Formats: sequence, structure tokens, C-alpha cells
Amino acid sequence: MLMPKLKKYQKKFSHSYAFGIYPTLDLLKNRRESVLKVLLQEDSVESKGVKEIVEICKKEGIHYEINDRLIEKLAIKENTYTVGIFNKYTLELEKDKNHIVLVEPRNMGNVGTIIRTMLGFGYKNLALIEPAIDVFDPKVVRSTMGALFRINFEYFQNWEEYVEKYPKRNSYPFLLEGAKEIRETEFKEPTSLVFGNEGKGLPEKFKDIGQSVYIQHGKDIDSLNLSIAASIGMWESIRNAKAKG
Repeated sequence: MLMPKLKKYQKKFSHSYAFGIYPTLDLLKNRRESVLKVLLQEDSVESKGVKEIVEICKKEGIHYEINDRLIEKLAIKENTYTVGIFNKYTLELEKDKNHIVLVEPRNMGNVGTIIRTMLGFGYKNLALIEPAIDVFDPKVVRSTMGALFRINFEYFQNWEEYVEKYPKRNSYPFLLEGAKEIRETEFKEPTSLVFGNEGKGLPEKFKDIGQSVYIQHGKDIDSLNLSIAASIGMWESIRNAKAKG
């Protein structure tokens, strides 16, 4: 693979970076065909995780090098011991599996937390309705702790495009004015749990899509954080499915 000129990340790049030992390991184990190079910090080469990285690189013929200066140039945080440099890639969702759908998500940390939580509850398919954050931004990659490399994700221009490609699904939009409380909702598979962005939630039209859901909470707050709401939604949908099974 042709090595691009390495600079601080920009969305327009065809490549990105996985900063840290465990994100780099997940990159190597799950998306090794996309890896261009691995950078190591000199002080880290005796650590267990870095030794595993080196072993994988040797086995798979992936170039690696000790280059503290370049890591410092690229890194977004101090004490970055490894950098996995990889080409961006495209994926499709699994048609018959459960999906998380994020409509116009804007907060990288929230999306990163959701991706990591998805794996904990067996969700491995993420639909992103634009405008949306860049999942390849190193800040997102790092916040997922490498979980990004173990899920499928796909971007859509709008909800209608998602439904056209993945029809006949059971959709559950989460709204403050949802029709049914989450504990009273029967989740049927294949499930699409749909969440709006951090600022304005879902548009009004989602009241008439599928079975709208709300999460009961105290009056001292206006709403739950997006990643918290998504976590509750995933947990309850899986618990519900297991109870029926």
C-alpha cells in the first residue's frame, strides 16, 4: 500500500490513526487488511501489549518502526505509546441483525461510548444518518477503545435511504413524548433502536414511525445524555428478548 504523507488528522484524508496500545491491537486483529504501518514509542517496546503488536506485525508482514518524533507530531494526547496507521474503509450493515440508528449525532465522545457499549450488549451494526460525526476521527477511535474495528457501520443521507436499503425492520424511535414507556415495550427482532442527536433529539416525524418509546426519568432533568439513553435502550431490548426466549 502507498504510504500517505503523515500529518495531524483531517477528515479529508483517506487514512486515519488508532492511538494507544489496545486500539492498535484491535485494529491489527480485526482490520489488518487496512493497516499501513505501526509506530512505536521507544520506552514502550518492553510492555506486554507492544510485544503482542510486534508479534502480529511480524507474522502478517506489517511494517512497524520506533519513531517517537512522528508519534509526538501526530498524537492528540500525551503518553501515546503506539499509533496504528490505516486506510479508511467502507462497510454494510447485516440485514437480519439488530441495528442502532443515530440521527445526526454531533458529539464524538457520545458516539464512541455508544460504539463501545454496543459490543457489551451484542449490537454490532451502527447506522449514522447525516449530517453526522466522522467515525474515523482519532478522537472517536480512541473513545471506542478499539471497539470501532469490531462493528459494522454505514452512513445514510437520510432516514428514508436507510429504510429503503433495510426495509421490514421493527423500528423503535426514542422520544421524550414517545407513545410507550420502555419497560412496557415489546421489542421484536430485527430491531432498529433509533436515537436523535444531543441537542434536539429526533424530529417530530418519528412519532409516527414504528413504536415510539420513552424512558421515564425524574423531573429534575430535561433529558438523559444520548449515550446513557442508548445504553438503557440496548439493555432493555436485550433483556426483553431474553425474557421472551
